[in-house]
Amino acid sequence: MSRFVDRVVLHATAGAGGNGCASVHREKFKPLGGPDGGNGGRGGSVVLVVDPGVHTLLDYHHRPHATARSGTQGQGSFKNGANAPDLELRVPDGTVILDPDGEIVADLVGPGTRFVAAEGGRGGLGNAALASTARKAPGFALLGEPGEEVSFTLELRSLADVGLVGFPSAGKSSLVAALSAARPKIADYPFTTLVPQLGVVSAGDATFTVADVPGLIPGAADGRGLGLEFLRHIERCSVLVHVVDCATFETERDPVSDIEALEAELAHYADQLGTSALGERLDQRPRMIALNKIDVPDAADLVEMVRADLAERFGWPIFAISTASRTGLRELSFAMAERVAAARAAQPDAEPTRTVIRPRAVDDSGFTIEPDTGLDGGFVVRGERPERWIRQTNFENDEAVGYLADRLARLGVEEALAKAGAVPGCPVTIGDMTFDWEPSTPAGVAALLTGRGTDVRLENTERVGASERKQARAARRAHLSDAELAAGARYASDHEIER
Repeated sequence: MSRFVDRVVLHATAGAGGNGCASVHREKFKPLGGPDGGNGGRGGSVVLVVDPGVHTLLDYHHRPHATARSGTQGQGSFKNGANAPDLELRVPDGTVILDPDGEIVADLVGPGTRFVAAEGGRGGLGNAALASTARKAPGFALLGEPGEEVSFTLELRSLADVGLVGFPSAGKSSLVAALSAARPKIADYPFTTLVPQLGVVSAGDATFTVADVPGLIPGAADGRGLGLEFLRHIERCSVLVHVVDCATFETERDPVSDIEALEAELAHYADQLGTSALGERLDQRPRMIALNKIDVPDAADLVEMVRADLAERFGWPIFAISTASRTGLRELSFAMAERVAAARAAQPDAEPTRTVIRPRAVDDSGFTIEPDTGLDGGFVVRGERPERWIRQTNFENDEAVGYLADRLARLGVEEALAKAGAVPGCPVTIGDMTFDWEPSTPAGVAALLTGRGTDVRLENTERVGASERKQARAARRAHLSDAELAAGARYASDHEIER
């Protein structure tokens, strides 16, 4: 049996970017032909796309985890890795995306509307792209960035022009079936309708949609009965029709009290919802009253008794109808069409999507420095670029670490740390990496040339340098006499001849 699901939690994981390649061109008679490592490919993003052919979120109820593919790694000979395709998830028209805090992130309305739920990671640069005058043949490449991991709640809110509200068994499903080609379930017991049903109604030249939603009972705004399952699907309706059962066997109910109970629930829910995309509260939408089941003699008599009271109490248009004999349905459908046309005309014209450019402020350094409350004397560097650089760095390669230090220095991180009171050896945290800060090259100074895959600033050796050996030899020669120096020179000359 098919199921209707209108609320799911989606866990989206974008693909990671491919790593860059550290390669040197090798050819006969050209042992060092320069760096030729390609860049890594971009990871795939998770994208939600509105598809008119999808009417439920059932697929994501059974498979709530969506993972996009990762980009491939770069190769030698300047071969870049392949970009991974985006993972497109089809959702119904009218899907609302909520963050974990319940705030609306996006409202997907209109076929083809797209929303990037999780952005794919960037591919890492190969050593060919990292070559410079200071590093002619880098022995490292940047790592690919991991893809975003997010969790969203998807809610389906029906797109209909007219919403039918009423108690269970008031005849809403019968009314939709009589006005349109929709065939909702109809039975003589409460809560027959468990899922929203949409019907397309034609009245003259006008065409509009009517939503049949689960029945409403007092306390629905607080979750009683089907509660929010009902109210969510009338948020977008521009016209509300109260369908009243005038042939109910419950003696304590009457049309006036039924409508007052429904209005109280709408007002309560509107307080929680606030102003919607239609520009007005839910309890302020145009409304109409349909007194149903007048084919029953007692119901027809009741209609005549309460019509004046309803008109005085609410002031809305009142229609006496019967879905069984189809009495009054033509008048009701044309009145609905008139109200829908007025609501559509009152809506502002849709504006084309504009590209918004937000340039960075002149005094924005791109990062901030804060004291680390978890480490005594430590600091935390926050910023998009420093944190991204940390993720892209292979900390097993000393040259890559040195390149990171140069980038941070050029950005001004070292200077800012010094102004903040940092001293050599204090812990500094960037992203998920904590290290002991040691000032390196000043900002703008080129890196020192060293061997591939190494950095002189990270070398820790006690080997005596050439200049120190020369000074020691000069000190030893200062204590020798002229005869000893001459003998040493003859000994060196003889051995040179033998070689």
